[in-house]
Amino acid sequence: MTDDTAAAAAEHSGSTIGADAGEDSAESMSRGAVLWVFVGLLVAMFMFSLNQTVLATALPTIVGELDGWDSMLWVSTAFMLASTATMPAYGKIGDLFGRKPLFIVAISIFILGSVIALFADSMAMLITGRVFQGLGGGGLMTLSQAIIATIVPARSRGKYMGIMGSAFAVSSVAGPLLGGWITEGPGWRWAFAINLPLGALALLTAVFLLKLPHQKAAQRPRIDGGGMMLIVVFTTCLVLLSAWGGHQYAWTDPVIIGLGAASLISAAVFVFVECRVTEPIVPMSLFADRNFTLCTIAGVFIGVAMFGVLSYMPTYLQMVHGVEAARAGLMMTPMMGCVLIVSTSIGFVVSRWGRYKIYPIIGAVVMGTALFFMSRMHPDDPAVIPIAELAMLGAGIGLSMQLLVLIVQNSFPVSMVGTATASNNFFRQIGATLGMSVIGSVFTARLMTNLAEALPATANGAADASAQLTPAKTAELPAPVHEAVVSSYNDALVPIFLWVVPLLAIAALILLCVKEIPLATRVGQQGNTRTTLENSSEVGCASSASAGAH
Repeated sequence: MTDDTAAAAAEHSGSTIGADAGEDSAESMSRGAVLWVFVGLLVAMFMFSLNQTVLATALPTIVGELDGWDSMLWVSTAFMLASTATMPAYGKIGDLFGRKPLFIVAISIFILGSVIALFADSMAMLITGRVFQGLGGGGLMTLSQAIIATIVPARSRGKYMGIMGSAFAVSSVAGPLLGGWITEGPGWRWAFAINLPLGALALLTAVFLLKLPHQKAAQRPRIDGGGMMLIVVFTTCLVLLSAWGGHQYAWTDPVIIGLGAASLISAAVFVFVECRVTEPIVPMSLFADRNFTLCTIAGVFIGVAMFGVLSYMPTYLQMVHGVEAARAGLMMTPMMGCVLIVSTSIGFVVSRWGRYKIYPIIGAVVMGTALFFMSRMHPDDPAVIPIAELAMLGAGIGLSMQLLVLIVQNSFPVSMVGTATASNNFFRQIGATLGMSVIGSVFTARLMTNLAEALPATANGAADASAQLTPAKTAELPAPVHEAVVSSYNDALVPIFLWVVPLLAIAALILLCVKEIPLATRVGQQGNTRTTLENSSEVGCASSASAGAH
């Protein structure tokens, strides 16, 4: 049975596996069990997002102990690459064969990766552990959101998604702060050790409390192996391009050009394959749904803004305002607090009143306004100014990020919610990765140009100053050089924030076109008044697949 026929059956007869599964699971799980399972899902998402950033402040110590400066890039890249590439696979396989066993497998793989990294005695072993963490982490993110959609109706799901969004944002911001504290305290290995009790809690709740019916199909579905391989190739080339471009290789280097060409070719072949297989890992028919397409594009733009700021603001606060790493992390907490408060509050408001369209629009506008003010920051500004602007940015993130996922989920039957959620997350992660890399490359180039112009006109002077661009060493520079370095850093980074504002303006305009479909009031009920994927007949490749199925 194809996705289109399953969706049509869900609309007209309500007899699909996904719809029945959702209703049965809701009846078989008490409210207390749902809350405990939600805690487990929350812990799983927390582990994933925390491990994206927790090693940022620990890396210098880690590579020093393991003698691996030449491999430092791969500690983060391996995790990001593995998790991003596996997101769509987890979503589709969970829809086809059941989410509970797959979620248990994902947690187990993540714990295995944490154990390998915990006892790593070389960079190769550490990177291997990070690969396994990423392979499990893609499922922690995707399946957590899909499972909550299976056991909680869309109308009540807003408050759960709001809390999930808070956990994701808080752990992303708190990661570098926690990583620095662990490195200076018990040691960097504890950054992996803390995953063991957290993973055990998530695993126990999934095994003993999560009750989802076994999914049965008339015939065994075919796995889209070709699509999975192509998405791995595409993700690998794109992540390596973004990681190496402008840093290890120039953007015009044949290696970067080759990676870009391979990304485009694999993407084109992927679309060709997905239009012709029975169970595509990313059905092209998803894009026939207006809300999915609009929310995915807006999510990419919001991801660029969020992760671009998270990547560079802690260092900006250290370099320009001369604070220590721990204090810079604390200066980010107002942003974290606003995400927590706003995301949770809006989630409860949406669950109470059932209206949601306006909030992501306001969120994009608030984020754009915050970045506009941040683009006018000056080294002489008191620290309270960037703190207040970060808080405003956090409020915008809280208004928008998780509600976009809720809108996507509400547009599809339960039998497809994993695929839709995973695809939405995948594209947002890809966009954020590219945005961070481009911003980082432009910032580095501008910084070197500014230093060359501001410092004495000797190549050695600029090189020596750039080599000392750490917060501690910058503070020890002579006053004229210190002022030049700080001003160069500020002038290199701050204007880039203004360049991101148009993306958020476009995101707000895009979200104005979202159709506010009433939120489903029971599990297994689709929010749309008609099957979303019936629109796929308007898409050539989707209609061909549907015709073949019928």
